[in-house]
Amino acid sequence: MPVWVEAGLWGLLSGSALLVGAAVAWLLPVPRQVVAGVMAFGAGVLISALAFDLVDEAEVSGGLGPTALGLSVGAVLYVGANLVLARRGARHRKRTRQPTEAQAPGSGAAIAIGALLDGVPESVVLGLTLLEGGAVSAAVLAAIVISNVPEGLSSAAGWKRSGRSASYVFGVWGAIAVASGLSGALGCLLLAGAAAGTLAVITALAAGAILAMVADTMIPEAFDEAHLFTGLLCTAGFILAFTISRW
Repeated sequence: MPVWVEAGLWGLLSGSALLVGAAVAWLLPVPRQVVAGVMAFGAGVLISALAFDLVDEAEVSGGLGPTALGLSVGAVLYVGANLVLARRGARHRKRTRQPTEAQAPGSGAAIAIGALLDGVPESVVLGLTLLEGGAVSAAVLAAIVISNVPEGLSSAAGWKRSGRSASYVFGVWGAIAVASGLSGALGCLLLAGAAAGTLAVITALAAGAILAMVADTMIPEAFDEAHLFTGLLCTAGFILAFTISRW
C-alpha cells in the first residue's frame, strides 16, 4: 500500500473519533463534568505525545533552531486564525455551552472552520510520522484519537443544546473526518522525499499549532467544569501517552 494512502486512512481513522464522540453526546445525556474530565485527560495525552514524540524527533533530525522556529510559527498561525474565528462566534467551539445561530449569526460556519483548523495539523503530523519512521507513531495516534472523542462529544453536546440539527452536527464532523484523511494523504504526497530538516520544521510547526490548540481550547473547557480535578486528569493522560511512547 502506498504510504500516502496509509497516511490518509490513519487520518480518517483519527478523525472518525470525532464522530464517535458526537454520537455519544447526541444519544446519551453525558454530564458536563464527565465531558470536561475526558477533555482534561485528552489534553494531557496530547501534551505528552508532543513533547516525547513529535518535538523530540524534530529536534533530533532537524536541530534545536529549526524546531523552535517551527513551534513558534505554528503557534502564531493557529492563534491568529483562532482570534479571527473567535470574533465570528467560534470562541467556545469545544464547549458544552455554545451560542445559537440567532445569538451569533455566522457562528455555525465559524465553528465548522474552527473544527477544521483544529484537525488538520493532527492529521498532517500522523502522515509525517509515517515518512520519518516508516510506521505510524502509536503514541501520536492514541493521543489524537483520545483527544478527538471528547472534542466531538463536547462540541456536539453544545450544538445540540443550542438547537442545531443532527444533520448539521454529523455533517460537520463527517466532513472533518474526511478532511483529516485528505490532510494526512496530501501531507505525505507533498513531503515525500523532503530533506530531514524540512520534515523536522513541518513537524514542529504542526506541533506548535496543536499545543496552542490545547492551551486555547481544550484546557479552558476542561477547567470550566472539572476545576480542581483538571490537573490530576491531565497528568493521568500525560502518563498514559508517555508509557505508550516507551513501549
